[in-house]
Amino acid sequence: MKNSNRDRFDGRLKNASEAKKDLLERFKAAASDPDRLAKRAERDERALARAAERKAEAEELRKAQEALSAQQAADAERDAAQSAERAAALAAEQAKAAEKELEEFAALEAERKAERDRRYAARRARKR
Repeated sequence: MKNSNRDRFDGRLKNASEAKKDLLERFKAAASDPDRLAKRAERDERALARAAERKAEAEELRKAQEALSAQQAADAERDAAQSAERAAALAAEQAKAAEKELEEFAALEAERKAERDRRYAARRARKR
């Protein structure tokens, strides 16, 4: 035979209400179960331990990165100083080379002038 209680609206409401109550009772019973509480506490402890480990690793990584960046800054500063020294040495060398070239040019010009003066003097001597 057919269950007539299911077919009626009030019967369906009553069945749904009882199902909800049963579900709530099972949830409350599971929430207060000592085994579940112990497992939950154990999971929480492991999660805290993992979080502490991640925090320590992050701190170590941060310190390593700071040390690396400090080392890179020191290397960059040293390279800049060496580059400045090389640039100063090159500038001094170029200045010496320019000075030497200028002296050579002045000596050559003096020699040319002396040769020209000698020729002019010889020409004047011939005319007289």
